[in-house]
Amino acid sequence: MPTAETAAQFASGSRYRQLLDAARQFSPIRTAIVHPCDAVSLLSAMEARQAGLIEPVLVGPRAKIIRAAADAGCELKDVEIVDVPHSHAAAERAVAMGRECKVEALMKGALHTDELMESVVDKTGGLRTERRMSHVFVLDVPHYPKPLFITDAAVNIAPDLDAKRDIVRNAIDLAHALGNPSPKVAILAAVETVSAKMQSTLDAAALCKMADRQQIVGGILDGPLAFDNAISSEAARSKGIVSPVAGQADILVVPDLEAGNMLVKQLVYLGGARAAGIVLGARLPIILTSRADDDEARLASCALAQLLVRRRET
Repeated sequence: MPTAETAAQFASGSRYRQLLDAARQFSPIRTAIVHPCDAVSLLSAMEARQAGLIEPVLVGPRAKIIRAAADAGCELKDVEIVDVPHSHAAAERAVAMGRECKVEALMKGALHTDELMESVVDKTGGLRTERRMSHVFVLDVPHYPKPLFITDAAVNIAPDLDAKRDIVRNAIDLAHALGNPSPKVAILAAVETVSAKMQSTLDAAALCKMADRQQIVGGILDGPLAFDNAISSEAARSKGIVSPVAGQADILVVPDLEAGNMLVKQLVYLGGARAAGIVLGARLPIILTSRADDDEARLASCALAQLLVRRRET
């Protein structure tokens, strides 16, 4: 079960507000906003600043940033601007600032995710670590009693077993930062039995054995589990599944990006879930926002990055 702190943080009807409350006990993190040349990205950065989550550093063409701020009615007084000629240069400069410890996080502005991540994963000048980078969505699902993490639905298209190992480890790290010391990790597949014909079930079984051998620590793993068995105790009982994870999952590890992306969007658009997201496994957290995100999702994503950075320090 989640800790009392986590349960309170994500209590039904107040999870978003209490996530922000948990972040407010910490100082803002210095964050490079990469190519914030439209109203949405600028306003998002300023709102996160006002909420005490980040101290933004705007990295992009100065003239375009100032023009976008004027169009948005956004005041940039006392906000640092790092002037570069275009979006590709903005990504490179922001990554360099991260590598030099001049910022504590990156946040995507008005550029394509691929353009930003190309600089992040560069083998010579990027932000690689020994971990594979992966994305985690944290969802507040109305009829689920605790936060639900889904990974990876944005970065790794068809991860192999080694990549899935790091995907699991990254998600566990984030759960720890949010106050859950032993998250329950469900490795999803279409069925709950191991089949040589379904690679996702073989990967799930191998990941669980990795946990048994301490290659993955900090969480409780089980799989393969079908989605219903992972989130519904009743469904798990009906199939005779006895598991410390079934029906109680904190983290859902999907077989591939397509499955994860569809699952997240179904929960948001049909299930009324709220979603925040972050990229882990780099030297610093990367806040990937979408034009479809509302203000709450953007602020919540900044709060995730702030909590991750500040709680790692302690």
